[in-house]
Amino acid sequence: MEPTILTRSGRYFDFTKPHEHDFVIEDIADALSNICRFNGHCPFYSVAQHSVAVSWLVPQQYAMEGLMHDAAEAYLGDVTAPLKMLLAQVYGPIEDATEAAIAKTFGLKEPKHPSIKVADLGMLKLEQKKLFAKADEWSITRNVACAPDHLLQWTSGPSQARDMFLARYQYLRDIGL
Repeated sequence: MEPTILTRSGRYFDFTKPHEHDFVIEDIADALSNICRFNGHCPFYSVAQHSVAVSWLVPQQYAMEGLMHDAAEAYLGDVTAPLKMLLAQVYGPIEDATEAAIAKTFGLKEPKHPSIKVADLGMLKLEQKKLFAKADEWSITRNVACAPDHLLQWTSGPSQARDMFLARYQYLRDIGL
């Protein structure tokens, strides 16, 4: 068995050798819109929706980076942070190589601007507060400002989340970001 997956567009993605020609925005939008945040342990809320929200939270010049900050998850899955920490020696280099190839493909700066992490954590705090019955504060979000409630957008499902992601991508491309 090869260390590859087949994407919806018919491209193969090789986990050991990510290449900039492996990535198209439609594959990223399709996959992220079908991946539920928190490994499915919340009402369905996709990584695509989360990514769009992050893109609205950062300064406009970093909005494309915000939108694409979890793009590698379209290929690697949304590995929860505690598991990712345990798998760091194996998973980390694969994630880093995938993120670098995606950045090259879409002309994104590496490393990501610090505002991306701040926005990501602000959304995490909001999602924690709104998506879970037990709303005790996680240590990672303890000193983070919560994102505004209106950014936690609900869709009618993955196809609407995909459309939302692609519309935000196209808008950002149209304005030169």
